[in-house]
Amino acid sequence: MLVELGLVEQRHKAVLEVLAGATVTDVALRNGVSRQTVHRWLRRYADLGLAGLADHSSRPASCPHQMSAEIEVRILDLREAHPGWGPRTLRHQLQKEEAAPLPGRSSIYRLLIRHGLVDPQKRKRKREDYRRWERTRSMELWQMDIMGGVKLQRGGDLMIVTGLDDHSRFCVSALLVPRATAHPVCEALALAMRRYGVPDQILTDNGKVFTARFGPGKGQVLFDRICQENGIRHLLTAPNSPTTTGKVERFHKTVRSEFLAGRVFATLEEAQEHLDAWVRSYNEERPHQGIGMVPPAKRFALAGSEDFTPVIPDPEEEKAPEKLPRGPEKRVTRRVGDNGRIKLATFPYHVGAWLGGETVDVVIDDRLVEVFHRGVLVATHARRHPLEVRPVQAGNKPRHLQGRQHPRPQSGAVGVPVIRKVDPHGDISFAGARYAVGSRNARKDMEVRLVGDLVEIYLEGTLIRTHRAKHDPSKLHGAFGVPGGRPRKKKAS
Repeated sequence: MLVELGLVEQRHKAVLEVLAGATVTDVALRNGVSRQTVHRWLRRYADLGLAGLADHSSRPASCPHQMSAEIEVRILDLREAHPGWGPRTLRHQLQKEEAAPLPGRSSIYRLLIRHGLVDPQKRKRKREDYRRWERTRSMELWQMDIMGGVKLQRGGDLMIVTGLDDHSRFCVSALLVPRATAHPVCEALALAMRRYGVPDQILTDNGKVFTARFGPGKGQVLFDRICQENGIRHLLTAPNSPTTTGKVERFHKTVRSEFLAGRVFATLEEAQEHLDAWVRSYNEERPHQGIGMVPPAKRFALAGSEDFTPVIPDPEEEKAPEKLPRGPEKRVTRRVGDNGRIKLATFPYHVGAWLGGETVDVVIDDRLVEVFHRGVLVATHARRHPLEVRPVQAGNKPRHLQGRQHPRPQSGAVGVPVIRKVDPHGDISFAGARYAVGSRNARKDMEVRLVGDLVEIYLEGTLIRTHRAKHDPSKLHGAFGVPGGRPRKKKAS
């Protein structure tokens, strides 16, 4: 008959076998344990009797490096006073207070989790995998933006025009405004420049208060004019790319967690007073993790400590700047090539590779060539091509036309649109000559215009290609005689 023995009974039986004279090795082998385990049972049986053979906790009786209760209380007090501080900042503050023994960052993190002050999160990447890009010196680049969320007791929100030095993370602007329109934003910029000087560059997003890049109007906004008058290069982020201004965006998160959390202000003046006090603490006292746990003021070199008056254009003045007398203007449309250039009468003009494939408006007069993209001036060049089309002489005729006696007509059909269909190879036929359009436009109807010595090809009203005329002028009559293209043949039924 089989009898099931309990765990304590099995151990007791093994101990009795050893005490009766059996070897420890044989007893360990029969019970499926190591010799060290049998010796431990013998010691416990000798010290505590049968109770010593029961299971015991593996927790050590003492832990010399355990965080003391005083340190725990101090950490919880600091966290309550500064809800935005994380384990690293809390440990840095304890180190300044010369707390001993100084706990590790992971120990502080576990303490905050145990008290429900933070949610345990699994880090997607290691901290050393993150790379920070920054300028090499202060006042080289400012990042500016606008944030909201400042609550008033009477209702409504205020906006903050923020500015941060890229190298030192020093806050150069934190101005509260009821509405972030052009004038308040420019006042914040002017105030920052009067306090700290003029930076080399300013980086912003594509908001309408910063740029007219995507706005309906043409010309510069007031923010751009201030940058131009003070010699500042205004940089813009790509559309939908908030990480480009990541430092000022991270500053917004700090403002919300450490300054705005749960706070409501009575007036704008009161809110500005509290915000100024917090910014002074942020710049001069609060250690910044991104720059080696030192306050931003230690990294920021005050380049404009003396009184400085920046050049601020008056927005009320509508006087146009004095310009040299200009002749009659001509406006054309061009598509920017992949190399960032456009062509005017075979002369190339650089616009920018970032505009490759975009359509631009070109204003030409007797001196300048100005290129506009969506109403914003993007390039200005001295005119290099002739305004008037030179008559075709024997010496400058295309090689395939030299020796022919048919002069090119200079009026009549010039500028009249003609419709042609693109063949599968990406070409169209006009006056017996083939002009490349691109295979991606195959089987599309194109509008062809003869302007002087050029053949301009349009798709849905947009100029996409310009070619030097290479057709036989004697065939123009037939080309303009069938403006809608060759009629399609009807299939026999």
